[in-house]
Amino acid sequence: MRATMTRYRRARTGSTYFFTLVSFRRQPILCLPPIRAELRRALQHVRITRPFAIDAWVLMPDHLHCIWTLPEGDVDYSTRWALIKNAVSRFAGVPAISADTTSRIKHRDAAIWQRRFYEHEIRDERDFERHMDYVHFNPVRHGHAASAAAWPYSTFHRYVREGVYAPDWGGMVPARSMWLE
Repeated sequence: MRATMTRYRRARTGSTYFFTLVSFRRQPILCLPPIRAELRRALQHVRITRPFAIDAWVLMPDHLHCIWTLPEGDVDYSTRWALIKNAVSRFAGVPAISADTTSRIKHRDAAIWQRRFYEHEIRDERDFERHMDYVHFNPVRHGHAASAAAWPYSTFHRYVREGVYAPDWGGMVPARSMWLE
């Protein structure tokens, strides 16, 4: 059973956003160790010059979901994502994927990411809670893990340590029901 909503309350005043980014042609490359390491480095580097809080994160083989809170008055998540995606794309250890479409050549896009990403501004605590659960349950939903705790590339483990989630939250049977409503 998940903790009450008050456990989710954040002492942040900036805008909070949910994001989905997808790999180019849904190639299952994002969990490969060199790409994970480069993604971590890129996030750390960008957060130095353009701070933001990572409220939730899950890295899947072909996509990622996350929730960020930006500083008060700052809504420039697009530049942050451009810098992160560019750094990962320039990484030399990335597997070669054919991307020689006219559009990709024109925009000088690398074959790591789909060009666009999905974003949703979190409206309130209920919306935040729903998106947190969505992020952490995603590996189970896609059949990559039997429970949220079984997936290593997620902030779920941080929230278990903080007492927000029970260690057994997000197993196959009980957690699936929350998505049927």
